Amino acid sequence: MIDDPAAAGVSLDPVRARLLAALTAPGSATTLAAEVGLSRQKVNYHLRALERHGLIELVEERRKGNVTERIVQATAASYVISPAALSAVAPDPGRAPDQLSARWLLALAARLVREVGELIKRSTKAGQRLATFAIDGEVRFASAADRAAFAEELGATVNRLVAKYHDEKAAGGRHHRLIVALHPSITRPADDEPAPDHPAPGPATSTEE
Repeated sequence: MIDDPAAAGVSLDPVRARLLAALTAPGSATTLAAEVGLSRQKVNYHLRALERHGLIELVEERRKGNVTERIVQATAASYVISPAALSAVAPDPGRAPDQLSARWLLALAARLVREVGELIKRSTKAGQRLATFAIDGEVRFASAADRAAFAEELGATVNRLVAKYHDEKAAGGRHHRLIVALHPSITRPADDEPAPDHPAPGPATSTEE
């Protein structure tokens, strides 16, 4: 999870992004130069920037004659840029909440990425497993009316579950955030059937500790 603006900028550079992708396995400036089509000196320049921001790390040093070859590797298999990297302009779900607003849904998703990313960092540091749960699926509605009815019934069901299990005064209890989302699935050009007037939404629920 990248939450530092400078590190985010470094990772978004096309050349450096290619180097990060290549460094899921250990490599050196020499081996990477051939892969990305740049001189070893230019690759070294980019590697220093990545290492300075904690995106890659030194694995070992190999002595070859009068030259020491530095073997480096990415610090993660994949990266996500947290909305915290743009905190001044990050979407705020507390501003004008609207269950039918796509922008509000996007703000909720941004908060989800930010908070879960922080929780992952904390749990990793503490050596503890992070308790999370998520559901991802798709449902095809025959009509917009069916979609609206589904959303209403889903909301009522979730509210009943929350009322059943929420205990504000439980000793040792811990709050969890619950998000339930419904949005149209993206129609791919390769789909056999034409895009419907109302694309089939895909529901998703997520809770994080």
